[in-house]
Amino acid sequence: MIRPSATPEFLLDRNEAVPRLVGRHEDFLIVAGLAGTARDLTFLSRDAPHVFALAGTMGAATAMGLGLALARPERRVLVVTGDGELLMNVGTLATVAVMNPPNLAIVCVDNGRYGETGYQKSHTSLGVDLEQMALGAGIRTTRRITRPEEIPEASRLIREGNGTSFVLMRVAPTESPPHKRDLDPTTERHRFRAVLLD
Repeated sequence: MIRPSATPEFLLDRNEAVPRLVGRHEDFLIVAGLAGTARDLTFLSRDAPHVFALAGTMGAATAMGLGLALARPERRVLVVTGDGELLMNVGTLATVAVMNPPNLAIVCVDNGRYGETGYQKSHTSLGVDLEQMALGAGIRTTRRITRPEEIPEASRLIREGNGTSFVLMRVAPTESPPHKRDLDPTTERHRFRAVLLD
């Protein structure tokens, strides 16, 4: 049983921390996970076509990012997903570690909540540590962000790492930016494919 003293703090404001970490979003091909992270990235990029934001595909973001990084080794690929979405397919981290594409970075925006299904507490609010799980899977380069001053180093890491990197960003359980986006998967697929073939 996880002891209450191991329960993490969730303090950062995602509406400030995520844009600071990502910085120039045009530097990446981006796969955004469910709910909050999809809104974070579509709001930040103003629905740019190089951002493929998921809805309803629980557990798919990291696997999609891995495939994209392997298919486009000349591009930096960034997966930005939440703790709930990552928990639904956490075993993918083992495959990522084995393949270890140098152009892939994974950011987990951890608010300790399942934002897609009603904001129930997720396992990470009870002490489950996704950074330790990434390390245990074999991802060699990880960072944990709990304070604003830790963001710049992690921002450099997702751009310059020579091997897959994993960043766990602990944020307060507050809403991401209110942003209505196109949820038609065919439209989104065609827009993103055009960027890949450009």
